[in-house]
Amino acid sequence: MIKLILLGEDYEQDIRPLVLAFYPEEIITVIKTEEKECVEQPLLQIILHLLEQSFQITLTGTEVPEKTLFVSEKVILSGEIEEKKRAYRIKLQRSLYQMLSEWTKKTLPWGTLTGVRPVKLVLDKLEQGIKEEKIYDFMKETYLCSEEKISICLEIAKREREILDIINEENSYSLYLGIPFCPTTCAYCSFPSYPLEHFSKLVEPYVEALYKEILYTANRMRDRPLKTIYFGGGTPTTLTSKQLKELLKFVWNNFDCSKVEEFTVEAGRPDSITKEKLEVLKEENVTRISINPQSMQQKTLDLIGRRHTAEQIEEAFFLAREVGHENINMDLIIGLPGETPEDVAYTLSRIKALEPDSLTVHTLARKRAARLNTQKEQYMGLKAKEVGKMQELTRQFAKENGYFPYYLYRQKHMEENLENIGYAKKDKEGIYNILIMEERQTILALGSGATSKFVFPKTGQIERVENVKSLTDYITRIDEMIQRKQMFYQQYGQ
Repeated sequence: MIKLILLGEDYEQDIRPLVLAFYPEEIITVIKTEEKECVEQPLLQIILHLLEQSFQITLTGTEVPEKTLFVSEKVILSGEIEEKKRAYRIKLQRSLYQMLSEWTKKTLPWGTLTGVRPVKLVLDKLEQGIKEEKIYDFMKETYLCSEEKISICLEIAKREREILDIINEENSYSLYLGIPFCPTTCAYCSFPSYPLEHFSKLVEPYVEALYKEILYTANRMRDRPLKTIYFGGGTPTTLTSKQLKELLKFVWNNFDCSKVEEFTVEAGRPDSITKEKLEVLKEENVTRISINPQSMQQKTLDLIGRRHTAEQIEEAFFLAREVGHENINMDLIIGLPGETPEDVAYTLSRIKALEPDSLTVHTLARKRAARLNTQKEQYMGLKAKEVGKMQELTRQFAKENGYFPYYLYRQKHMEENLENIGYAKKDKEGIYNILIMEERQTILALGSGATSKFVFPKTGQIERVENVKSLTDYITRIDEMIQRKQMFYQQYGQ
């Protein structure tokens, strides 16, 4: 157990993730009052006195019982309130990081950075005209990032900048549609996902509610250029070929798609793919699909609850090529239960024979709502080892086979504090993925559990509007979901 005592200013959201990065397996208890006595002595106790322009940090614990670390810092603050808070937060995190690093004898590849979008920091600097050497120094000195992570951020930021410059158009937006049904729910999944065998009766009512939200959105955005469309989930190809065709046609018929640069559909699970569905996607001008193995080891597929074989993945991929799909992404997950670097190497060897156009490498994130966490006793003793080595194998594979990193993001509770990286061959990058990460464009998200993100480039303001996650609530409260957006349009003059 880690005991985190915060006294004074509230910076829990900045401190807790950093402590968790050093101690990913420990429970962190946050206390915001002085305690005279503690019955259970924690592995580590961190006491922070956070005053307006200074802070004190004290580390003690049973891990190193004879050792106490103490630091007292003053922070010189100037500028606007937000700038002052940022300067305070950076110095606080840096001091705590250095103390935890000394205490644990560990360093973190991302330094003090715990946010989702590290590349965004670099891209903003590039667009300000700051030279790469200065950006490198900034990331190293301010956030204590490793050379490797700074280099990949710079490489990705430059590639993103080129793509964003090409598709940038005033008042443009993108569209996300969520289909929250799957053949089964994978053990690592925390998304709203409903196994089709139990929820098949709700598919038609759900699609009807989605039609209503689509129609409203299309009418409100009629005068704005639509740039990318993304069907996610869940697994959109759990819909029948007839349902899928009608839904795709409804989108084309109601939105002005004349400026759409990319139309992606997550085919995802090979056990949801048929030749007829692949033909529907091709006929309805879908330009990019995903067929996601996660692993090519059958023992792993069985363990995580994917009821298909590795051979079915290959069959679905070749079928998609036969139908004429020329931009196919494949997702992998490193750090899956029981896997080793040798397992990842085997997966990559089978992926190489397929030659997908892009490859997205996810590091396993143990989400609170996923079975890996809620039923963790089933996976005892199966924690993956050497996940960093697995990532290095995928990086080397990408380099040797003509794939370039083009987007990156991080999540909480990721194995070994790593990240997710998208690799693609030239001109095969997923544009939507870049847009969702860099927050340069409004993305309207429709369906249960979907979160719309309204971006105002002139002010830098970003507003989020969420739909309910529950499938039945979305169906019965669809008018309310529409009203939420309508109120937002009225408030901000959309």
